[in-house]
Formats: sequence, C-alpha cells, structure tokens
Amino acid sequence: MEFTEAYKQTGPCCFSPNSRYLAVAVDYRLVIRDVLSLKVVQLFSCLDKISYIEWALDSEYILCGLYKRPMIQAWSLTQPEWTCKIDEGPAGIAYARWSPDSRHILTTSEFQLRLTVWSLVNTACIHVQWPKHASKGVSFTQDGKFAAICTRRDCKDYINLLSCHTWEIMGVFAVDTLDLADIEWSPDDSAIVIWDSPLDYKVLIYSPDGRCLFKYQAYESGLGVKSVAWSPCGQFLAVGSFDQMIRVLNHLTWKIFAEFMHLSTLRGPCSAAVFKEVDEPLQLDMSDLRLSDDFIQGNSENAPEGHFRVRYKVMELPISLPSQKPPADKPNPKQGIGLMSWSKDSQYLFTRNDSMPTVIWIWDISHLELAAILVQKDPIRAAAWDPTCSRLVLCTGSSHLYMWSPSGAYCVSIPLPQFTISDLKWNLDGSSLLLKDRESFCCASVPMLPDSGEDSSDD
Repeated sequence: MEFTEAYKQTGPCCFSPNSRYLAVAVDYRLVIRDVLSLKVVQLFSCLDKISYIEWALDSEYILCGLYKRPMIQAWSLTQPEWTCKIDEGPAGIAYARWSPDSRHILTTSEFQLRLTVWSLVNTACIHVQWPKHASKGVSFTQDGKFAAICTRRDCKDYINLLSCHTWEIMGVFAVDTLDLADIEWSPDDSAIVIWDSPLDYKVLIYSPDGRCLFKYQAYESGLGVKSVAWSPCGQFLAVGSFDQMIRVLNHLTWKIFAEFMHLSTLRGPCSAAVFKEVDEPLQLDMSDLRLSDDFIQGNSENAPEGHFRVRYKVMELPISLPSQKPPADKPNPKQGIGLMSWSKDSQYLFTRNDSMPTVIWIWDISHLELAAILVQKDPIRAAAWDPTCSRLVLCTGSSHLYMWSPSGAYCVSIPLPQFTISDLKWNLDGSSLLLKDRESFCCASVPMLPDSGEDSSDD
C-alpha cells in the first residue's frame, strides 16, 4: 500500500460517486481535490463552518449543511459561478439530502415540522407535513423513480409514496408500529422494510401498494431491533437485535433461515479462524556491531523501552472474548448488534456486538457459519467492505489499518508521524481509502486482491 502525505480537515470528507473527486471541509471552506493527485481543483467559501457535505449522484453538484446558521449551500463543479442558498427561516434546517435525479434537495425542518423538496431547475418547492425523523425515515428506490417518506400524525405512523419526477403523492398508508425507527427499500424495489423503536421488537415487510407481506417479532419482552441491513443481491435481510443475535430472513417466504449468536466464549468444533492483535518486539541482530564503552554508557539512559510491531496471531479454541456488561441503571445500553454490513457479493456479513466493542465477527452466508473473528486491542471505530470484492478494512483509533479477506488477515502500519485513524471511507471504485485523523486526513492506494477483477486471470 502507498500513502499520501497528511492534509488538513476540520469536518466531513467524502469521495464523489464517480470516484474522481474528494470533497474536504476545512472550517468554512469546501476544498475539492483530484483523487489521483490530490491537487485542489475547486475551492468554495461558505458563510459558516461546514457541518455536513453530500455529493449529488451525478457528481456535478455538492451541498454543504451549515447547521449553526441553519442554512444549506450548494455548488456546481462545472459552473463555479453558480450558487444556491436554502434558508427555511424560523423553521430551521435539521438535515438535507439529494434526490436521485441530482436536481432536487430535500430538507427537514427543526422539530420535524415539514419536509421540503427544493428544485434547482425552476426554484419550485413542495412540502410534506410532519416527517417522522430528520436524518432517517426517507428511502429512495434503486431506479430513483419513487421515494418513501415516513410521517406521523394523530399518534400513528404513515408511509407516503412520492414520484421523484413530479413529486406528487402516489399513495399513503398507515403502518403497524408504535414508534417507527426507520425504513428502507429492498434492492430490487419490490418491498419496503420498516422496523419499530427498540422498545417494541417488530420488523414489517410492506409492498409498495401498502399490503403487509410479513410481520416478524422474535420476542416480546426486552429491547428489540438495533440494526437492519439488506444484502446487495436483495435475497437476504439481516436483523440485529439487543439480545446479541443476528437473524437473517429470505426474500421468498420472509422466514428466518439463519440465526447467529455472539457468545463471549468460543468453543470447538469451529472452522472459523480467530485473529488476535498482538504486539511483537522487534528482534535486531546487533552481533556484528562494535561500539565503544563510552558510547554505550552515554546512551543507555536515553535508550527507548523497546520497539514493537503489530501483527495478528491465530488463536486456538476455546477462547474467551473480551466483553463488558452494560450498567442496568443507565439508558441506551452498549449491547446488541450496533454495526453490521454485507460484502458486495452478499457472501459475507460482518457484525459488532456493542458489549464486545473490540471484536468483529465475519459470517459466511453461503455455508451459514462463522468465517472469522478479529480481536483488536482497542474498540473498533469504523469498518467497511471493499466496494469491489470481499475485503474488509477497519480502524481502532490507532496508527494501524487492519484488513481481512478470505485468504487471511493482516495489519498495516501508517507511515505518517502521530497519525491515528478515527474513521475511514472507500472510494467507490475500490482503488483508494480515505483515512481520517482528528484534524487531518490522508489517502491510501489499495492493491487489487489476486483473485478479484479481470486482471487476475492466469493468461
């Protein structure tokens, strides 16, 4: 891997959908860099510090959320002189997002009073009253033709289906939830999954015409659903719960076909490899060096305690995994499946049980078994799959990057002084990684896996 030098950042950073540009917030300035050279190609000045940035899907426009104002500013890469400013006045702006056509911006006001669709073409705007959430509760179909927006009125939750062409409401139907948490279209646009708040375990599958296709409730007493994720192929729906289990539904019958438990002790027989991060002292062969006694005595007091390199050690079973019990008298317990994501080919699923924050579990869906466990020294800050293959990258707030693929796991040391990775993001073409420190960032070029891509053939 090759790493760039560190550059300043003070907020959000993200790659463009076409993988050509990198947007970086530096105080009130929006810096657009070329991905290959990291040279500045555009520089925009906002009216306040940038809290949020999001690219339009066509990579031509980008919006900046200035939530302290509160205000939205949008910019064009092809027309630098073009500007757009959105201000809701006393209603404020809690969140903003692009529509799939890259020509409309959806904003949610403070206190969820209304959701507004702003047109960049004719300056028209359309309002949807009483959106359920600010940043959640809105989902678009994969083809970009329809939007599902959650609203709440008269103490009931509703789904509003809108056409993304005319922004007319195509239909409204009530859903059987006490306090709807979020919504997401299936990858094939044939169904909508809705799940309730953690206080009531309920996962509902609806058709776009409002018919309830399936209702799932694993248990009644106790905290319920914590995370939900569709597989990219659309055949599987993974549901992570506070009971530290993953349940996977199939898209044909909507029945559970796999349940994965996250136990604090792992025993055999088990085909999974357990990789544990360890510090290994560097062994330097100094037998051929001849130093004077005066030099050795003069430097003995200032000698470092020892140099170490980080690596993974394959552990034998049984093994006890580090875990912590959340206090019973505090809200929002750190327990249950808080982090979960599918690989691009839908074969692997990684999970993190929040009561074991230093452990990543990787499940093989094709064999319905545990594929690997990564045990880190520090809590896992972020993890993400390679967009092009089954390669997982994670960070823990240290100066190392950790990777796993079906062929094994390894650690990569960052060659930048005092650079600790607190967050990471993939470029959509899988060629590079964005690594964020507290006030700086760098990029890393990632080599292609030997068994991925057309160039890996034996010809």
